[in-house]
Amino acid sequence: MLDRQYTIPRWVSLLYRYGQMYIGDRLNDSDIGKGQYIFLNALYKQDGLSQEALSHELKIDKGTTAKALKKLEEQGYVLRKIRDEDKRSYRIFLTDKALRIKEEVRQVLIDWRHILSDGLTEQEQYAALELLEKMGRNAAAYFEGNSK
Repeated sequence: MLDRQYTIPRWVSLLYRYGQMYIGDRLNDSDIGKGQYIFLNALYKQDGLSQEALSHELKIDKGTTAKALKKLEEQGYVLRKIRDEDKRSYRIFLTDKALRIKEEVRQVLIDWRHILSDGLTEQEQYAALELLEKMGRNAAAYFEGNSK
């Protein structure tokens, strides 16, 4: 049974890759890249976040965040505005174009969740979420503790 624990990263990676493929295909008509929808989704929850806050919230490095936001800005989905309190950083705001596809983006994520949980009882879904959250906290604690 212990051998199965060594496959956890493999399965997490597989789920991530399939999720990226599914979401990318479903949002292809909106020209949203596989790595961009997460920024829109975070802004749907709280518009006007700083670029730094987005990076921190999503656990994505600042360079990758800047690149994704630049593309979203070029496509007309977000506006970057210089922060009044710190002229060296930006706040990110959704445009009307981004708001028009909000329900589509959310529905794609809901559909993927349904695909993943097909055949699972409510208790199994809850247990899976609990375990994944615990693994996520373990990973975060490791990197926060070793980043010094």
